[in-house]
Amino acid sequence: MPLQTKFLNLTLKNPITTGAGTFGYGEEISEFIDVSKLGAIVVKGTSLEPWPGNPSHRICETPSGMLNAIGLQNPGLESFIQNKLPKLRKLGTKVIVSIFDKTAENFVKVAERLDQEVKNNSGKNKIDGLEVNLSCPNVKAGGATFCAKPDLMGQVISQIKKVTSLPIIAKLSPNVTDIVEVAKAAVDSGADALTLINTLVGMSIDIKTRRPRLRNNIGGLSGPAIHPVAVACVWKVHRALPSVPIIGIGGVYDVNSALEMILAGANLVGIGTANFYNPRICLEIIEGMKRYCEDNGVENICELRGGVRDY
Repeated sequence: MPLQTKFLNLTLKNPITTGAGTFGYGEEISEFIDVSKLGAIVVKGTSLEPWPGNPSHRICETPSGMLNAIGLQNPGLESFIQNKLPKLRKLGTKVIVSIFDKTAENFVKVAERLDQEVKNNSGKNKIDGLEVNLSCPNVKAGGATFCAKPDLMGQVISQIKKVTSLPIIAKLSPNVTDIVEVAKAAVDSGADALTLINTLVGMSIDIKTRRPRLRNNIGGLSGPAIHPVAVACVWKVHRALPSVPIIGIGGVYDVNSALEMILAGANLVGIGTANFYNPRICLEIIEGMKRYCEDNGVENICELRGGVRDY
């Protein structure tokens, strides 16, 4: 089992998972691939109330990447529980649910409700972890993201910790002064693991119309263009917090870029934007990892974690 991976209290078939918002709820892409072959999936984010998202245009292509300002559109917590959650376990892989909101109070309500749902259904609607998206604007802090104010971020995590027994994975933004300090604050507040990184802030302008290509003016930059930034963030945080589990995500597009993440210190590798142009990319990377292990005498992929050699 060269790819079997330990993450938190879970045993995964392999270290490949998906980026929230890029894989839907799994069922959308199941006609293209066997989702059960993935180590885990991180499903589209869920907020307390339905969010309509931003007006069009919401996506545009950029050199080696993509800008998006979808606006975290989703049907809300109760719709997710009734219509999506029962189907997730049938996909045959570990399920991590992404949650977000505009206030700490709503974050806590979402986490508590999901925890109750899991306990009340005797494992039928089992969730393996909560990915807490802390890159959202905090309306009570003037619109700054929770990550930008580590004390507020810490309050969110510590309050969630009180209402759920599910593992908490803090998803952090690279748009901060010091990603290591933010990561330390998240762990000190009770996060069991980290996801590094969310999108960078970007903008693209149409020189003919002289208008931004996104109706929201700015958006989240993802894709291969941000991969070196993501690798650096994973490396820095792993060096500072070597025992903390990490999901490395950001611009992974082939087996080499996935292996870079693991060598930098990631336990799991999240595939995001690449799913849009190649729905089979996750399976291709899994097969590529198997070949790499065979060709290089690696008995288990976990041996490579943090194995980058410093000069």
